[in-house]
Amino acid sequence: MLDQALLVLASSAGVAVAQAAGTDAWQGFRERVARLFGRGPAPDAAQEAALERLDRTAAELEGTNPGTAERVRDDAAAAWRTRFQDLLEDLDEAGRAQTAAQLRELVAQAQQARSGVSAADEGIAIAGGAHIQAQDHAAASVKMGDVTIGNPPRPGSDEG
Repeated sequence: MLDQALLVLASSAGVAVAQAAGTDAWQGFRERVARLFGRGPAPDAAQEAALERLDRTAAELEGTNPGTAERVRDDAAAAWRTRFQDLLEDLDEAGRAQTAAQLRELVAQAQQARSGVSAADEGIAIAGGAHIQAQDHAAASVKMGDVTIGNPPRPGSDEG
């Protein structure tokens, strides 16, 4: 039997799946979820089954009309809550602690995706401003890839 904190975490993770489906972060998110399920005697088969379920969930959510979207999202969250609860229950204490930490990261990732701010693995997502400062002979830096600041030129204009 799981304690209350793990039940809440499983529920939050189920909601995270329903929220992340259809966002720009979905592909990386679904792969991380599938890796969680890729344990036991047949990890590849378990991971593949999780990917198939995640894809079905995303398709169901994308194919809903506005009148039923909330119910379908709630159903998807409940189904994934149960899957996460089962996963946690099947683990020993060490595995449960490790998986719980990974689930917390997934929930945070889904919340970032919902806010429109996301970063790939090894990336940092910042919503709003960022101030980077080095003090006392320390160094501070940020590495940024392709970044556009300001408004892009209009199509057909001579700017840019």
